[in-house]
Amino acid sequence: MCQHQPPCPTATSADRESARLTAHHPEQGWSLLCNGVLLFEDTGELLPDGRVIAPHRVVTAA
Repeated sequence: MCQHQPPCPTATSADRESARLTAHHPEQGWSLLCNGVLLFEDTGELLPDGRVIAPHRVVTAA
């Protein structure tokens, strides 16, 4: 998928969220990364193979 040099991390890499943005739609709450990962505003992810990564944002006490 990725044509960048050096290539972006793959969708199965631990650092997959550091791939470059391909499409960004903040009004809809999602972004598409170069490695095919859909990254959601709540930090959840949808991987290209259909696996779902639950949101993992840090919750702070108010």
